[in-house]
Amino acid sequence: MATSTSWAQDVITCDLCDKAAQQFCNSCQVSLCETCIKKHRDEFKSLPHDIVPFLDRKIQVVFPECQEHPGQRCEVNCKKCNKPVCIKCIGLGPHKGHDVEELTETHENKIRKIKSDTEEIQAELIPKYQKEDVEIGNKISKTKSKLDDLGKESIKLRKLWHQEVDKIFDKIDTLSQSLTEKNLNALQEYHIKIRDLISEMNTIVKQNEKLFTSNKLSEVNKYQSKLNKYQDFSEHVDLELPSLSSNIDQGKELIIEIGGYRAMLKQISEPSLSSDISRLTTGIGKLMDEVRVIATIPTTYKPLWGVDCVGETEAWIYGNNKTITRIDIHGAVKDTVTTTCLYYPGGISVTRERDLIYSDENSRTVNIVRHGKSETLITAPDGWVPRRLCCGRSGDILVHMYKGNGRQRKNKIIRYQGQNIKQEINEDGQGNPIFKDGGSSLHMSENNNGDVCVSDCNAGTVVVVDKTGGVRFRYESTPARREKSFGPRGIATDALSQIIVSDYNNKCLHILDQNGQFLRCVDGCGLEKPFGLSVDSEGMLWVGCDRGEIKVIQYLE
Repeated sequence: MATSTSWAQDVITCDLCDKAAQQFCNSCQVSLCETCIKKHRDEFKSLPHDIVPFLDRKIQVVFPECQEHPGQRCEVNCKKCNKPVCIKCIGLGPHKGHDVEELTETHENKIRKIKSDTEEIQAELIPKYQKEDVEIGNKISKTKSKLDDLGKESIKLRKLWHQEVDKIFDKIDTLSQSLTEKNLNALQEYHIKIRDLISEMNTIVKQNEKLFTSNKLSEVNKYQSKLNKYQDFSEHVDLELPSLSSNIDQGKELIIEIGGYRAMLKQISEPSLSSDISRLTTGIGKLMDEVRVIATIPTTYKPLWGVDCVGETEAWIYGNNKTITRIDIHGAVKDTVTTTCLYYPGGISVTRERDLIYSDENSRTVNIVRHGKSETLITAPDGWVPRRLCCGRSGDILVHMYKGNGRQRKNKIIRYQGQNIKQEINEDGQGNPIFKDGGSSLHMSENNNGDVCVSDCNAGTVVVVDKTGGVRFRYESTPARREKSFGPRGIATDALSQIIVSDYNNKCLHILDQNGQFLRCVDGCGLEKPFGLSVDSEGMLWVGCDRGEIKVIQYLE
């Protein structure tokens, strides 16, 4: 029985059906059963067929049919046209007088080239890339360790400094974060590129190995060498890893520097490492199973349109009058600014230096408040009006601009570096508008990776664009399965690069990861028509509701 089974496995079947092959067409290199001989001849009527018993078959190159002369097989390759042709084409046809070579010779030359390319990829290129893969992996690990040490040293030195120099450390943390993003992003992108190229080359090797034994001239002739692409091997990326240094001797000037940034304090009080500052080392963890309302703050603004945190226990707020008020977590008023607006500000934000800025739609300006006085910081381009604002982690200012009225209103976001326009975000790569036309605002927040997260109230969606202004993804609340339609308003991002957006219609907040994956909804906190949204330096959410109440919510462990 074993012999019979072995014999059955060795039976050659017909290429046109599943029956055993008794015949073979030498011209086409096709195995045939008796039944399929006629079918094969009928399919290629114009070509001659040398059909012999299977045991008398001859393995040879399959010559393709001539496109100019039906019934003739190509026997040579026209060197000038790089095209298989028949004898008639050379003698009387369009290739008369051209240099030619035997197709078998062309086939052999191609096979030799394929083998040569494959050998070079296996022997030289793949080992070269694999070595770089290991080295870049080690460098990523060392870079992470170095940057972790940098962050730990910053925390240690922060404890020895007076509370009034928080602005300096905010600057240091921003620069450290920028360096981390710059170095790790560059390394990880290069790492992914190396691995992708290794995968591509392994795929090419497998494809080429199949071509080694191919006797199909048309398949082999399609081969295009890609050696030049992989031989151009780029060097690994260089890194900038500045050290963090400071003197902490009592009575001397206190100096700290990182990269090109340097700060100095002329007097320093006695260092104290009491338990009061132990909170500085407390890490931010994952989402809590049950969120907690830390405080409920009543305000005089009804409706309350905006909340922007200052540090850990205070926030600027505004509504439908000319004033902007700074309150603490207990509801105590710390400061009030009367703006130059005709009716009310279009939007507010807080710079990295903790200066308040606001937009004046009537004068078409963005103003900054210094020492209690308003100064013009930005003037909108002709025809455009500024509204919502966002001070990004990079120090740039994002401004929602609009022109026109009602449903015909056009919307875009302009990124300012100082008073200069750095970028405009309004169209995708195909020239289509990113944001829907209409009269509502675009609320914005800049994430840790440089993404601009936008709450498009008109479209009822969250749009996230990358640093170049290309749309990464849109979120329309489907995974959240809420009862009413999605009503996005205020939007914020936190230290974990999570995106939080208030849902005006469903009394809740939606939390997404930086890639748009829905994580959870925050509800059951008495959020009535949540509108404004901000995250303080302790990782607490400040949610301004339409009726004038602010909820401070702990949502991270």
